Amino acid sequence: MSTISTLQQMAQSGAILPEASTNFEAFYQASAEGSWCRASLDELVAGAHATEINDRFFKQLAFGTGGLRGRTIGRVVTSAEKGTPGALGAPEHPCVGSNAMNDFNVEKAIRGLCRYLCVQFPDIRPAVVLAHDTRHFSRHFAELCAKVANNEGVDAHLFSAERSTPQLSYTVRLLNAQAGVMITASHNPPHDNGFKAYFDDGGQVVEPHATNIVQEVNRTMPSGAVTPVNGATTRILGDAEDKAYLDALATLVLDAPMFQQQAPALKVVFTPIHGTGAISSLPILSRFGVEAITVPEQMQPDGRFPTVKSPNPENGEALAMGIALAKQHGADAVLATDPDCDRMGVALRNAQGDYELISGNQIGSIMAHYRVSALVQQGVLHQGNKAHACLIKTFVTTDLQAAIAAKFGIKLINTLTGFKYIGAKMRQYEQELVSANASFVDYRTRNEADKRAGHLGKGCYFIFGGEESYGYSGGDYVRDKDANAAVLMFVEALAFAKSQGISCLDYLDQIYAEFGYYKESLGNIVMEGAEGAAKIKRMLDSFDKKPPTEIMGLRVTRVQNFAKDTLHDIDGVEIPKELMLILHLENGARVAVRGSGTEPKVKFYFFAHENPAAGSSYTPEELALVKGRINSFIADLWPVVEKDAITRANS
Repeated sequence: MSTISTLQQMAQSGAILPEASTNFEAFYQASAEGSWCRASLDELVAGAHATEINDRFFKQLAFGTGGLRGRTIGRVVTSAEKGTPGALGAPEHPCVGSNAMNDFNVEKAIRGLCRYLCVQFPDIRPAVVLAHDTRHFSRHFAELCAKVANNEGVDAHLFSAERSTPQLSYTVRLLNAQAGVMITASHNPPHDNGFKAYFDDGGQVVEPHATNIVQEVNRTMPSGAVTPVNGATTRILGDAEDKAYLDALATLVLDAPMFQQQAPALKVVFTPIHGTGAISSLPILSRFGVEAITVPEQMQPDGRFPTVKSPNPENGEALAMGIALAKQHGADAVLATDPDCDRMGVALRNAQGDYELISGNQIGSIMAHYRVSALVQQGVLHQGNKAHACLIKTFVTTDLQAAIAAKFGIKLINTLTGFKYIGAKMRQYEQELVSANASFVDYRTRNEADKRAGHLGKGCYFIFGGEESYGYSGGDYVRDKDANAAVLMFVEALAFAKSQGISCLDYLDQIYAEFGYYKESLGNIVMEGAEGAAKIKRMLDSFDKKPPTEIMGLRVTRVQNFAKDTLHDIDGVEIPKELMLILHLENGARVAVRGSGTEPKVKFYFFAHENPAAGSSYTPEELALVKGRINSFIADLWPVVEKDAITRANS
């Protein structure tokens, strides 16, 4: 019996979803007889791998507003895909499937993007910057993108080896390219990879371009053609672009004399978790006199991420080897970056000599407070201009940063989740400054001091931006989260604390004592595959149509529905619609619910705080009591919400 006949029987029995059967047949007919692709499909059916077929084919891997992300290595790896494994044991070929990250979907994405660029920039030959991390097939996909871009008449600037996401963003601006592509799945498991699209400002694609690019990609079909047309070429990037990015990072340091004075006394352990972080983070620290202690087992680029369960610096397990090394050296802190170096996690030594993981909210608040207070102390920010400065955060990031902004009299802007929205605000402020002051038409080539003066005079100066998911930025020359910058900014804050004779945890407590204690937590419900996607949809639809009226006996006093309500930020700009709910409880706590845009999960965010009496600060004893009270309340929320959410998913 033929492969297709067997597949149809499996579909008739209900083992294969109708959509999966249709997509499988299309792939089968499009693959050449005798090819490894056709052989792989034959194996999946012959082995009756129904779940694997459903997961690979139940939908077309969606090119969303950020790009693609999916499995590039299946749960079942066929012998045809395995072929001759690479040096690190990866299969020879990415997995076949309409819902997989493979050559078919990568070609669709880059071809559609390039066709859109040619329409948007008809008077020039567009250029795209291409970078990749250390994941399986990352270099292969990046080189494929370069060939396809040239075939569409678009020049390609391809890094010579792996580089970080923030350097990609920076280089788009540096080279005045029309787009950028980063091949990465960030901190996802080793079997995943992805394609992130950036536009000409170096930020991830936002509206109206996002929808238009998605439509172009969706109507594009791969052709396999890679011959250059219209003279399009590929240029390999290297030392010059690396130096330019490092020089830009160096401008983030606010108090170089203090930093360099404290540097010899700082002991910092750093790990890139087998990713790109060491390429820039270590040289920029060294420039200011900090010689980080590295975790030798995790310095080698390796898409297997063999020393961790997940290369995610949000997880304590990913920092375990760094913490063990820190204990040997009595280090002040452990810093870890994810594979594409856009996220940074931190563990700090406490008074007992143990190491405490601090959250993304705490990391961001330390940097935000240090940077704002340093600028005030230096006289850069003052009564006459502070209204022209801002912090930017997402709605699901701690309101401690809002309290800091309010105390210092600067703007606080909330955005939807995703650094592309923070990047969009930077673009808005750049455009407004250029419109108000024609001398800034050369904005990108101006030094940071000039840009700061311009914004503080007639615009809005971006001091710091962050999101709770361990992403931060301190300069608008990069339009995405930047863990290289975060490493540098956090170590400077660490140096400041040391200059005051206190630990960084003591510094955080000083912030709490003055501004109030803010506690947040995150709960995730992961549901993979076709069945999981259906459950996630049911869950989110249920919250949308019938949100809770009470949680733990506390009345829900207000529901913000970002998919239905018309909301505006502090500048009066309308916030794009997105399915996210924020439930406000009668005691001032909040619960937010949203589906992840990059992983098969629903995220639940919990917020609570307590402030000292007006005009006063908490004593250490008072702060300890408040911490216990708020922490206990937050811990009790998740099991209640999780139970309700799972019930909704299964209903």
